[in-house]
Amino acid sequence: MRNFLINNREELVSRCKSKVALRPRRAATEHQLANGIPLFLEQLIRTLAAEEDNKPADSIRISGPSGGDSLALSEMGVSATAHGKELLKLGYTVDQVVHDYGDLCQAITDLAFERDAPFAVAEFRTLNRCLDNAIADAVSEFSFQRDTQIARQQSLDATEHFGFLVHELRNSLGTATLAIHALELGNMTVRGATGAVLKRSLSAMGALISRALAEVRSGAPDQRQTFSVALFIKDAETAAQLVAGAAGCVFEVPPVDSLLAIRGDRELLLAALANLLQNAFKFTHPHTDVALKAYELGEHVLIEVEDHCGGLPSGIAAKMFAPFNQHSHDRSGLGLGLSIARQSVEADFGTLTVRDVPGVGCVFTICLPRHPLP
Repeated sequence: MRNFLINNREELVSRCKSKVALRPRRAATEHQLANGIPLFLEQLIRTLAAEEDNKPADSIRISGPSGGDSLALSEMGVSATAHGKELLKLGYTVDQVVHDYGDLCQAITDLAFERDAPFAVAEFRTLNRCLDNAIADAVSEFSFQRDTQIARQQSLDATEHFGFLVHELRNSLGTATLAIHALELGNMTVRGATGAVLKRSLSAMGALISRALAEVRSGAPDQRQTFSVALFIKDAETAAQLVAGAAGCVFEVPPVDSLLAIRGDRELLLAALANLLQNAFKFTHPHTDVALKAYELGEHVLIEVEDHCGGLPSGIAAKMFAPFNQHSHDRSGLGLGLSIARQSVEADFGTLTVRDVPGVGCVFTICLPRHPLP
């Protein structure tokens, strides 16, 4: 068999490539598949040579013992694990890992039959041992790397979800603190507008905690409703006025058409808008204005937050909505605000975009489908 493999190496590899080309999603380069069939074939030839020379230790070192029971990977095991890892990176499935080695076995059998090349039983046993070990190592590494990727993604998702809860609780707590401070300074009662902000902030914190508990118990409940855009903007304005005052900004909110309505999770959308406003107050230049506008455009409602931050640095706009990204020297937050805002808007079939106005500032736009008022 060894001489047969040496003399027909190119033909065998060519037949394997032909079989691979017939399967979907196999566009890998020869370099990417270097640890696959060509290297396995070379190691199989060396294994057969070691056994012909009565060197069992060399045979096991190259291709491993029968059953793969070894404390250390053989040469074939090392290359097979690298092959399995490479196929995962290329987006292949575990059955395609197995097919790669099965193709070679089929090609050897077919070509031997065509050329009437007899093989000894011991040689077939060696071939089967090598295939078994290589497949086991490749599949094991493929599965390990895939499970690691899944676990890592689940961990990232859990971290981001926890970060969302902490971020929103912190925002509501910050607004409540400003409201309490304003009440104390002004010697006002909780029955006025500032008291309403305090109550709404406390209610938002309670809703967030209730939502988190509901998700743990049975999944997230559907909180979508159709509501007035004018009242929605008014709620956002009342809370934002406190932040604007603390930041030394002028806050402008033009009148909103009372007939406009949108549908979605009102609390999450309000939190998303609050994130955009807090971001604007944080970065706009002192004594400039921040504007909040809402208007109809075709079948959609646009909600815009305009600031005077001086414009965005080159390349920042594309990265602004990525989680855990912060674009200032202030590292007191988690870098989740804009990411959370976009996810909240997209959950209600909307979009959140940013437009740079060079030398002036930027405009964040929430676009949601328009709905009739109930």
